[in-house]
Amino acid sequence: MSSFFHIDILSLVQTFGTLGVLAVVFAESGVFFGFFLPGDSLLFTAGLLASQGILNIWALLIFVPLAAILGDNFGYWFGAKVGPKIFSREDSIFFHKHHIERTREFYAKYGTKAIVIARFVPVVRTFTPVLAGVGQMPYRTFMKYNIVGGALWGVGMLLLGFSLGSVISNIDHYILPIILVIIFVSFVPIIREIVIHKLKNKA
Repeated sequence: MSSFFHIDILSLVQTFGTLGVLAVVFAESGVFFGFFLPGDSLLFTAGLLASQGILNIWALLIFVPLAAILGDNFGYWFGAKVGPKIFSREDSIFFHKHHIERTREFYAKYGTKAIVIARFVPVVRTFTPVLAGVGQMPYRTFMKYNIVGGALWGVGMLLLGFSLGSVISNIDHYILPIILVIIFVSFVPIIREIVIHKLKNKA
């Protein structure tokens, strides 16, 4: 059982293969409409399938971090070019101002390290490079953290799926609860920030 919100992630990865994984990683890393894509669970599933010989783990380990880095670069240059116009845009199906506001608070708290940390936080990882561009972070500084974050996230999630798939038999039977755990852990930083913000407001 690997369906989530009626989307069979296992079948999805098998159907579109490595190129499909790379496209999702690129889009979720810095393209506005990519914020809803299941990056963490997708990479875990890709690693799992690689452990079964369905995908090539070496190709994934090389090209997934590259796609993540290029996606962040797209987001950075988009932010640098569009600038403050982003904050005056109306909400749409692909854009919500509260995503930008949440990311801005996250960015303000962690500074340049947010480029790395945001990799492991859904939604925030899509908008962080955009705000880095808006804020005119020096490109060399951005790239340094971008490369570190893209490598840690891409390689880490792939190897997690690959390792579990190599040692646990019939792991595809447990993929849904594992994906749910990954999603929950990914949202812990956001939940923590919301709780802290509410407590401060009450105080």
